[in-house]
Amino acid sequence: MLSVLRVHLPSDIPIVGCELTPYVLLRRPDKTVTTDDVPEAAPLDGHFLRYKWYRVQSDKKVAVCSIHPSEQATLQCLGCLKVKVPVAKSYHCTPKCFSDAWQHHRVLHDRAASSGNENGNEEEELFGRFNNSGSGSINTTLSSSASSASLTNGSAPVYPAAITQRSGGETWFEVGRSKTYTPTADDIGHVLKFECAVVDAETKLTVGHASTLLTSRVIPAPSPSPRRIIHVEGMGHLDADARITSSGTFTVLSYNILSDSYASNDLYNYCPSWALSWPYRRQNLLREIVVYRADIICLQEVQSDHYEEFFSPELDKHGYYGLYKRKTNEVYSGNMNTIDGCATFFRRDRFSHVKKYEVEFNKAAQSLTDAVIPTTQKKTALNRLVKDNVALIVVLEAKVNQPVDNPGKRQLLCVANTHVNVHQDLKDVKLWQVHTLLKGLEKIAASADIPMLVCGDFNSVPGSAPHALLAMGKVDPSHPDLAVDPLNILRPHSKLVHQLPLVSAYSSFARTVGLGFEQHKRRLDNVTNEPLFTNVTRDFIGSLDYIFYTADSLVVESLLELLDEESLRKDTALPSPEWSSDHIALLAEFRCCKNRSRR
Repeated sequence: MLSVLRVHLPSDIPIVGCELTPYVLLRRPDKTVTTDDVPEAAPLDGHFLRYKWYRVQSDKKVAVCSIHPSEQATLQCLGCLKVKVPVAKSYHCTPKCFSDAWQHHRVLHDRAASSGNENGNEEEELFGRFNNSGSGSINTTLSSSASSASLTNGSAPVYPAAITQRSGGETWFEVGRSKTYTPTADDIGHVLKFECAVVDAETKLTVGHASTLLTSRVIPAPSPSPRRIIHVEGMGHLDADARITSSGTFTVLSYNILSDSYASNDLYNYCPSWALSWPYRRQNLLREIVVYRADIICLQEVQSDHYEEFFSPELDKHGYYGLYKRKTNEVYSGNMNTIDGCATFFRRDRFSHVKKYEVEFNKAAQSLTDAVIPTTQKKTALNRLVKDNVALIVVLEAKVNQPVDNPGKRQLLCVANTHVNVHQDLKDVKLWQVHTLLKGLEKIAASADIPMLVCGDFNSVPGSAPHALLAMGKVDPSHPDLAVDPLNILRPHSKLVHQLPLVSAYSSFARTVGLGFEQHKRRLDNVTNEPLFTNVTRDFIGSLDYIFYTADSLVVESLLELLDEESLRKDTALPSPEWSSDHIALLAEFRCCKNRSRR
């Protein structure tokens, strides 16, 4: 007969909006062991599995700490209530917790007070749009249970009126009848109970005892602090609703989201395991990405299964069309579905897809070795050059806002999205990959008068040879990076040039004037004018990610503000419960301008 051997949850702490999928180990009638489901529609030997989820609701109300969400709160900041900071952020577990967090916590007070004077609560403005967008996939507000009502948790109503069971000061509400369950805002602070029973298909009666498990208390999903959009020409900051909407402007987001296959507990052991789990991170990342409402989104480290099963369908709900290029697999030997790659999304109401180019650096490596590497060294050369990295180049056409000076002209835009090789000792390979990409973009530029964006994780710090090539159009022959060239693929150094007038979007902060921009300038390196960091781990902090644009055809209008290191170090580094990647998102708003002659 069918029997349940074991049930358990991979994650210890349930989080609002993050689906819970128990591991259920079964023994079939033929004595084989499996984790396959046995639904009522397809019984096995006259039996099937029935699942139920309960919310165990104590008569005593429980609040959770905003800093340590797995801990119960013992005190509340009254200052938060006074300036209308979201109530969930006012709770702390101990006086020491509150004291340690005060420097960061008081920023919430200041922002809420200033925002309240202008437009109301800033966080509710930025994150409230997503909570009310109708997707129903996430909810971060304690009081907003209404937006959770669209969550599907089996055939049971999400908020049943009937009490299932009551004993010893506890009430059990049935909240779901499917194997999976997604906690809602009403579950915060409560324990959940999962029940799995073998049922006779004929009598519909339970056979034997049900297998059960209890979770920890449900915690709210920590939401990233709102990041303002800063207009770079002295107009102060704009929230996402007040963004300039005049003709010819559009926004571009670039974000390395940290592939789940790289997010190991060993590498990021400072991040709580629940916050490092993919079910949590994917919802937090999606919430953050959607809030920015970018017209074009360039993501790196997107696993192929996550693109197909999550990002593509979820962003489709928000009006985006996606294109994807998976890394090649000559080096990779794991599960094909977990190979990551680059994904580019664009708003269907703003752009249409004209053409896609896929750059496989492995193919370029093969062509290079065939052409210039002696036969005896080809294997060694390929071992060094073949690293599976790719780039995705998309040509888009604007659907509205025809150029004023030429109404009949198609308004095209070329967007390159790449993730360059990570190994620090392969400086020649990094530079060769960037040079190869730029040469490909030059060919596109030669065939069409088209503005260009080059986005991605270049795994190259400001001042490195790849960065110099991108930003300056050439590499100084005396650059120390050029000393690493065992295959002589970088010679002659005079070939390391390109004619695209590329400028880094975030360097625009350095060209702004006025007192309001001083804090943003302090977050730039004063030599390269690049952000001090876009990647923060325990062992590294620096800039690896960039948005470059052709300055003869595009002008930067505004930028997503950079983060300060101090605010991130409260959680040691990235990723954290608040930010779900080890990189930060970059976003720039551009205006199309009349082409000037290219250098």
